[in-house]
Amino acid sequence: MIEDFDLAGRVALITGASRGLGLATARALACAGAHVVVTDIDLPASEAAAAKLLDDGLRAEAALLDVTDEPGIKSLVADIAARHDRIDILVNNAGMILRKPLVDTTGDEFRRLLNVDLVSMLLLAGAVAPVMAKNGYGRIINLSSIMGNIGRAGQATYVAAKHGVVGLTKSLAAEFGPQGITSNAVAPGYFFTEMNKQILDDQDFYQSVISRTPLRRWAEADELGGTMVFLASKASAYLTGQTLVLDGGMTVTVPGPAGTS
Repeated sequence: MIEDFDLAGRVALITGASRGLGLATARALACAGAHVVVTDIDLPASEAAAAKLLDDGLRAEAALLDVTDEPGIKSLVADIAARHDRIDILVNNAGMILRKPLVDTTGDEFRRLLNVDLVSMLLLAGAVAPVMAKNGYGRIINLSSIMGNIGRAGQATYVAAKHGVVGLTKSLAAEFGPQGITSNAVAPGYFFTEMNKQILDDQDFYQSVISRTPLRRWAEADELGGTMVFLASKASAYLTGQTLVLDGGMTVTVPGPAGTS
């Protein structure tokens, strides 16, 4: 069974991969044998991240990518396909969050967030699918969030986008399945990442997450890795259109201390 998780010879394109969950994913896939293309809108950051992986003896390269730039997406995918003759794995990780009351949110802010968090995933999936189909193997993994399954005040734009990611993932599974391409989403709960730094500084909120989570802690970024390797590998060959929730049980339990009613 171990060989089913082996990614040797696979090429993975990961967006927003210079830090946080994107970098953790890049490291996990590379450790499983994949050649990872670390992309980010900040080229020096993606180059630094790729350098760390290379220093550890892993296979990696860096690339500049603005996920809202449709011609740029097509150009990068064509370049990777030309040099490697394949793209086996796409991880749509790049994203942003807007913590703001709905009544203070503008249409331009909402459109900007949708372009980064949702439209980009559709464009990237459309660009890589023909390359994947040519080789008869493809894994599309979209980063959603627990906010793709529930709602929260002050994050209407983010919640709407992440709900869209779940729906898009199902449609990609239906459309690309006949070509040997699976499409799944991962919905992380509360992880220690740069994106969450603002709320990590709020001790009341930090402790409230712990008290509501059966595992009684926040997650480390590298705890995403096993799930991502599974979804990228042969081990998940018959799994598609699904959203795997990685939240320590937070969203499937009634809030309250253990042992209470």
